[in-house]
Amino acid sequence: MNAPMITEFGQIALILALLVAAAQSVLPMIGAQKNDARLMAFGDRAATAQFILLALAFTALTIVFIQSDFSTKLVAVNSHTDKPMLYKISGVWGNHEGSMLLWVLILGLFGALVPVYGKTLPAGLKARALAVQGMVGVGFLAFIVFTSNPFERLNPVPINGQGLNPLLQDPGLAFHPPFLYLGYVGFSMAFSFAVAALIEGRVDAVWARWLRPWVLIAWSFLTIGIAMGSIWAYYELGWGGWWMWDPVENVSFIPWLAGTALLHSIMVLGKRHSMASWTILLAIAAFSLSLVGTFVVRSGVLTSVHSFAVDPERGVFILALLILATGGGLTLYALRAHKLRGGPEFTLVSKEGGLLLNNLLLCVAAFTVFLGTFYPLLIEAFSSDKISVGAPYFDRTFGPVMIVLIAFMGLGPLVKWRKDSWVSLKPHLLKSALLIAVVAALTFWLGKSVLGALSLGIAAYLAYSTLVAMGRKIKLGKPGAMKLLKAQPASVWGFFLAHMGIAICMVGVTGMSVWQGSEAKRLKLGESINVSGYVFTLKSITPGREANYQKMTGLVQVQKNGEIVANLRSSQRFYPVRDMITTEAGIKVRFMKNLYAGVGEGDPKTGWVVRAYVHPLVVWIWLGALMTALAGFVSIFDRGHRRGPKT
Repeated sequence: MNAPMITEFGQIALILALLVAAAQSVLPMIGAQKNDARLMAFGDRAATAQFILLALAFTALTIVFIQSDFSTKLVAVNSHTDKPMLYKISGVWGNHEGSMLLWVLILGLFGALVPVYGKTLPAGLKARALAVQGMVGVGFLAFIVFTSNPFERLNPVPINGQGLNPLLQDPGLAFHPPFLYLGYVGFSMAFSFAVAALIEGRVDAVWARWLRPWVLIAWSFLTIGIAMGSIWAYYELGWGGWWMWDPVENVSFIPWLAGTALLHSIMVLGKRHSMASWTILLAIAAFSLSLVGTFVVRSGVLTSVHSFAVDPERGVFILALLILATGGGLTLYALRAHKLRGGPEFTLVSKEGGLLLNNLLLCVAAFTVFLGTFYPLLIEAFSSDKISVGAPYFDRTFGPVMIVLIAFMGLGPLVKWRKDSWVSLKPHLLKSALLIAVVAALTFWLGKSVLGALSLGIAAYLAYSTLVAMGRKIKLGKPGAMKLLKAQPASVWGFFLAHMGIAICMVGVTGMSVWQGSEAKRLKLGESINVSGYVFTLKSITPGREANYQKMTGLVQVQKNGEIVANLRSSQRFYPVRDMITTEAGIKVRFMKNLYAGVGEGDPKTGWVVRAYVHPLVVWIWLGALMTALAGFVSIFDRGHRRGPKT
């Protein structure tokens, strides 16, 4: 099949997927209402067919990118014959239209997994959930077909393409969007099951056990996606940071916070039959906030290195989908909320009370990030004023909330269900206070920072409390502890990894925030900068060329106490096709301290701009984040969920 025919094949598959999604959104819902087994079973077949058609469309688009078929407009605008194969493939989703096709492909994937792994689901609930999933698919497939067609043709056909944005020509960015979308779109299953449960009037512990694996998958992939984006920003943008509170960073972080609260609500509902209303609202909120993220990136309403689209028509379309999904879900909740069971009573000092407080704090944290991201837009919309909200705002609002949250994270696993007392917690609180004091004093003596001392003290307290909670579960110090350790379900190991991951991440954030050293200066060859006891010397500037860019590489030698500890190579790359320059940092990655150098513009006469950084513990941020993501995947394999729910 030649390239033009492949493009037409992809277009046809996309339109057929839209038609199948339309049928999926109606017939299973009718079948569930009438208790018609054949119509309900149609949902399974339609979900599978929709995914196959979307996979064919995505494959067709990938092939025309690989073949550099510039008769397809998307390829002409985002690819080039000289581009390496990896970036030809990642160019499929390194743009607005292709990324939206990836979005619906993953949406179809989750829908197709329901018939495979949801065999124990009641037929009515499964049919309604797939119908809601089909409705979401209709909205986004219509958006693609009518406003963002990836298979649009171009005439006359150009000799060569314009190439992919150089900032996106990076292995990290090749895999970052798929992981992020697996998180974003994964929450659609939580939304679909929540709406289906409201329609059916069944929100209970059994339903929570069905929902939990889907939320764990979405949350874990979103965690990985955010971590990968942070790593990419650290080494690719050349500014030496891991998080800059960029609007698009924020709108991926907000649904993660909501998803974290949702996971804890599901746990309470699954074990204690409580917090049904919280679970439904958070399931709706997590997906709605994911749609907000999609709206922000695809509408061009906020300026960011991540943004692709600036077409108002597209923004209005996604905004309409957001309003329909969120408004419809909340309206249904308002109509059905009185039927949700409240569950058994519990006191404030209890595991349920701690998890309720956890949810409140996570929601407050999400709101502070949301407000800081969108408040400037509101001001600009209703007045001529323009303001910017940066790191100081988030440090003063988000930071304190998270410190309080982490303080309660250490206590939550140690209290009993339904009712406990502060008296029983007193020994642990006293030991924790002593630990915080010792760690804080030692840290202050070494690092001379009050903020750093307190932060590391709290991180140590969280790690200690997590170890104590694990020790109590296995009755550490008593006979049979090792046997109990091996018998612990996957969910317990998930808890352990998640909380330890957060503690490790907090140590890394503290190190980067408090003790990093930096200096920027224009250097001639042989001149040096001194940063935190390390001497960065510009040794050479060497020109070079690769297949799709020219480069100028600066060698920066790093010494400490007269000994060479690193040779960092930082380059400036010039992409002729896009007429764009990027900076590649030189980094020596070490467990306790990264050495980082970026060489910018300059010449032999005036020198080159050199930025030198010493980053303590920065690797701990990503180790902690990946450990937290691993916790979600481990928890999926809990024995109770492998056996399936009891109906």
